[in-house]
Amino acid sequence: MSLLIIIIILALVFDYINGFHDAANSIATVVSTKVLTPFQAVLWAALFNIVAYWIFKDHAVANTISKTVFKEYITLQVILAGLIAAIFWNLLTWWYGIPSSSSHTLIGGFAGAAITHAVLTEGLDLSWSKVVDNQTILKTVLFIFFAPLIGMVISIFITIVTIYRNIWIRFLIITIATLITVFIFDRFEKSKMDEGLVKFIKLDKYKADFQNAEESLKDNEKDSSLIISFKSAEIKLDKAQKIYEELAPLVNQYDKIGADSISSYAYQNGLLKEIEISKLKDEVRNANNYLILESVSVDNKEKREAFDIAKVETEKYKEPLKKLLSKEITIDSAIVAMNIIFPIDPKNIESIKLKIEKFDIKKSFKKDIDKYENHGIVWGIVLTALLFMLIYLYVEKIKTPTAYSVANMFKKLQLFSSAAFSIGHGGNDAQKVMGIIGAALIASGSIQDFSQLPNWVPIACYLAIGLGTMSGGWKIVKTMGTKITKVTPLEGVAAETAGAFTLFFTGQMGIPVSTTHTITGSIIGVGATKRLSAVRWGVTSSLIVAWILTIPVSALLAALIYWITTFIF
Repeated sequence: MSLLIIIIILALVFDYINGFHDAANSIATVVSTKVLTPFQAVLWAALFNIVAYWIFKDHAVANTISKTVFKEYITLQVILAGLIAAIFWNLLTWWYGIPSSSSHTLIGGFAGAAITHAVLTEGLDLSWSKVVDNQTILKTVLFIFFAPLIGMVISIFITIVTIYRNIWIRFLIITIATLITVFIFDRFEKSKMDEGLVKFIKLDKYKADFQNAEESLKDNEKDSSLIISFKSAEIKLDKAQKIYEELAPLVNQYDKIGADSISSYAYQNGLLKEIEISKLKDEVRNANNYLILESVSVDNKEKREAFDIAKVETEKYKEPLKKLLSKEITIDSAIVAMNIIFPIDPKNIESIKLKIEKFDIKKSFKKDIDKYENHGIVWGIVLTALLFMLIYLYVEKIKTPTAYSVANMFKKLQLFSSAAFSIGHGGNDAQKVMGIIGAALIASGSIQDFSQLPNWVPIACYLAIGLGTMSGGWKIVKTMGTKITKVTPLEGVAAETAGAFTLFFTGQMGIPVSTTHTITGSIIGVGATKRLSAVRWGVTSSLIVAWILTIPVSALLAALIYWITTFIF
C-alpha cells in the first residue's frame, strides 16, 4: 500500500510538472501577443481542456501509454520507475526552457522500465516485441517529426490564405479546404467504427487464435488436442466473419441510420448472441477479482499458476450464463452453477448479481459504435470556416478596413484559435495521469477496472495540472512565443488553428503525438512564411535534438531507476 501511495503522489507531481510543458502550449502565443494576461490565458485554456471531454468520445491517444507496454509486464515498480524518469526529464527540459513532450517521456520511461523488468525476470533472450508494442513505439517516433511538419504546413497554408488580397478567392480556397477536411474526417469515422466493430465481435482475437492454432498444428499434425483446438478456432472465426460481413455495411451507413437501428438489427437477428455470452462471462469473472489476480500474477509465480487455472476454468462460466440469458435458469441458479465450476468469493456475489442485472448487450454495442462518432469535430471545423469568412467579410467589405480594425480582428480571433487548440490538447492529453493512477490502482488490486476509478482521481489531476500551469510554465511560453520567432496576433491565429487541426487529425487516427511538438512546428511555419531568417534555427535545432533524445534517454533513466528499486522493494 505504501508503494501505491508513493506512485499516486509522484503521478500528481508529474501532472503538476506537465503543467509547465503541455498546458503552456495552448497559451504561449496568446500570452506573447498580449491578447490575454497569463492568468486569464490559464483560465481560458483550462476551460476548453475540460470542454474536450464533451467533444472527444474516444480517447484513443490518451490511453497510448497504457498500451505501450503489454499488461503482463506492468508492475507497481515499473510504473514507479517510469514516473521518476519522466519527472526528471521534464524538470531538466523545463529548466532549460525546452518544450519537450511529456507523453513521449512517459512512453520512453515505461518502455525502459518494463524491458528491464522483463530482462531481469526472464533473461536476455526475451524479445523486446513481447514486452512493448513495436507498432505504437514506431508511430510515436515517426510523429516526433511528422506532427510538427504537419502543423508547419497547415500554419503556412492558413497564413498565406489569410493575407491573400482577393477576399472571394480566399473564400473559395477556404470552402474547398473545408470540404476536403470534412471528407477526410468522415473517412476517419468510418475507419474507426469498422475497427471498433472488429474488436467488439472479437474478430481480431479469433483471427489471432486461428493463426496460433494453425502454426501449432504445423509443428505436430497428428496431435489430437491441437486438431480440436484448430477446428474450434476455425468455427469461431467463421461465425465472427459472417457477423462482421452482415454488420459492416450497416455500420458504414451510420450517418443515415444511427447506432440505435444498427444495434437493434444486430440484437433482433441474433448476431450478438455469442458475443453476449462472452462479454457477460467477462463481466462476471472480473467482478470476482479476476483482473486483480491477473495483475498480482505478473511477478508472483504462485499467483501466476492460480491465474492460469482461473483463466481456463472461468471460460466454462459460459454454459450457465447461456442458460440464464435464454431464461432457462434464474440468477441464483446461475451463480450456484458458476461457483461449482470455479469458486466465487461470497463477498462478490451481490456485485455479480448487480452486473448481471445491469448487463445489456444492445446498449453496450450502441455505446461502442457511438464513441467513434465525430460530428462535433466536423461541425466545429465547418463553423470555424464560416466564422473566419464572416469576420473577413465584415472587416474588409462591410466596415472600412484599417490597420487597427484588422489587428483587432485577429486579436479576437486568437481567443477562438487558442480555445480550439486547448480542446485539441484536452482531447489528447487530459486523461494521461488519470490512466497512470488507474493502472497503479489495478496493479495493486485496489480496483478491478477503470470504470471503478474513484472520483478524487480526476479532481486531483485537474487541480495538479492547473497549478502547474500557473506556477512555472512561463519559461516554455517564452521559448515558443518569442525565442523561435516573434509572433503577431495574425500569426498566433494561424499557429494555434494549425495546431488544433493537427491534433484533431492525429487524434481521430489514434496516433500518439506531442502537443508540444505540434504547436512548435506551427509557430515555425508562421515564422517561415515571413522569411526563413525570421525563424531562429539555432533554437529550433536544439528543440529537435531534445525531441529525439526524449524517448531513449527516458528509457535509459527508467531502466537504471528500476534496477535500483529492485534493491529497495
